[in-house]
Parts: sequence; structure tokens; C-alpha cells
Amino acid sequence: MEPGTARIAVDLLGGDDAPAVVVDGALRAVRADPDLHLLLVGPPEVADALIAALEPVHRPRITVRPVRDKVGMADHPSAARAESTVRAAVAAVRDGTADALVSAGATGATVTAAALGLGRWPQVRRPALVATLPAVAGPVVFLDVGGSLEPRPATLARHAVLGAAYAAVAHAVDAPRVGLLSVGTEAGKGDRVRRAADAVLAAEPLPCDARYVGRVEGYDVSLGTRADVVVTDGFTGNVLLKAIEGAYAMAGGPPASGGAPRAAALLGVSGTVVVCHGAAGADDVASGIGLAAHLWRRRATDQVAALLAGRARTAHDHIIDTEVATP
Repeated sequence: MEPGTARIAVDLLGGDDAPAVVVDGALRAVRADPDLHLLLVGPPEVADALIAALEPVHRPRITVRPVRDKVGMADHPSAARAESTVRAAVAAVRDGTADALVSAGATGATVTAAALGLGRWPQVRRPALVATLPAVAGPVVFLDVGGSLEPRPATLARHAVLGAAYAAVAHAVDAPRVGLLSVGTEAGKGDRVRRAADAVLAAEPLPCDARYVGRVEGYDVSLGTRADVVVTDGFTGNVLLKAIEGAYAMAGGPPASGGAPRAAALLGVSGTVVVCHGAAGADDVASGIGLAAHLWRRRATDQVAALLAGRARTAHDHIIDTEVATP
């Protein structure tokens, strides 16, 4: 366990099976990490039930921010503008009450609330969700998995920079290999966006001594032998991520190197935000809280932002990217 206090705001009402699984996951996280402090954002009676289930020694590490309204899983992302548990969790990070936040609620609403409440990095129009998959040869950083659904060459190039920096900072990957997800590895393969992005990435200076290895295919995400970072758009990434989860279930479980990712870090906003799978169970929520604590203790978000800000402007930065959130 990494040392250092981490204060995590937890959205008690986010997720398909909230609040029960969120409460269970929070209990597991607190018991596993003696330096973890939780700010429970939700109905007081739900928070009180969680506190009552804890041993007395752990209870001082729990505080409560009473909020009764939530954003439903089927609600439009604009619902994040209203007072809700996810908006209050974002506010806690913004005002310094919490170091990071975790929500298993609607992805669009969480991304919108974080972008509006915390602000975006100057170099990022659309934040990206980055997951780490337990590939056969070792972990693979995979993005985007749902932050921005529209693919653009400039956005994919920016994802490559984010993913390389994240792999180095959050997972200590030395000189990450970066691949672009496509339908084949040969020159000319892929749609117009992928072909254009391949040309940009071939000339793109990447941080942390990362290098672009070209196009990769779907099985490379699960094998991890050709790339440490795999880049795609949020629509394709989300579909593939859930397909991999289903394949793990059919095969009786993921590789021994780790479980299927049920939480992803949001990169591109000025704060540490972790989004759990809407269908997350208690273990998934606990691992999401653990990921948030890990990222905060490493100051991973700040380091990735600094690496991005310190890069010299390159050709793709001059492409007009109009992917502005329109909640």
C-alpha cells in the first residue's frame, strides 16, 4: 500500500445498483487502506448505515456531505448542471475538501460535471477516459473508453500523448510503445480518420521517451505484446472494453495479471477523477477508490498535465478541433 493520506469523495448514488454496492465497496476500501479518508456524498441515512457498519476505529475517517438528488443513468449529461451527488463530489474536489472523486454514475454526466466544475486543461478540448487492461504480457493503457465519442485525427493524436504520459507516470512504464487501433497493421488500413491519424502520429513527438509503433489490432489490446498504450476513439474503445469484459466472463476470468477494469481515470480536467463502470459491483467500487487514491498519491494527474503543457506545439495542435462539450 502506498503511503500518504488520500481524501476521496464518493458518489453514493452513482451506478446501476447504488447505493448498496457503493456502500459495500466503500467499506472494503476503508478497511483495506488505513490512510484512506472518505467523503460520502449522498443521503445522510445511507452514509450513516455505512458508518455504523464500520469498526469504531475507522469511523473518524468518514465524513458526510448530505445530497439527495442524483443524475440517472439514462439522463442527458446536461443533468449534471443541477444539484446532484456527482456535482457535489466535484465541488468537494474544487474547494479542497477532497483530493479526488469516484462515481459509478452516468459517464456523460460525470465527465460534464468534472469539466464544468474543475475546468479543462488548455490543450484538451474533450477529456479522455483511460483504462488499464490486464493483458497477457502486462498491463495495457487503453483510451479513450467513453469520454469523447467522436473520432478526429487531432483528438487521437492528443490521446497518444495523454496515454504515453499516463503509462509512464501512473504505471511506471519505461519508454511506452504506443499503437493506434485499426482493422489491420498494413499501410493504408483503416478508415479516413485512422489513416490521417497514423500519419500525424508517425511524426508526433511523444513524452517519456514513448514511441509510436503503428497500427495495432483488437487482439493486441488483450495480448499486450506490441504496445503498452493503445489509442482509439471513445465509441470504439467503450464497445471493445465491454466485449473484453464479456470474453473474460466466458473464459472464467481475466489473466492472472489482474482483473477486468471496472474503473477509468479521467484525463484532461484539473483534478483527479475516477469513473467506475455503471454495472460495477462492490469490489469494482473498492478498486475504483483504490485507483483514485493511487493517482492522488502519485500526483499523476498533475504530472500528466505538466508533461502535456511542457511539450512544444506540434502540427496537430494547430488543427481546429471543435469538439467542445455541448451539454
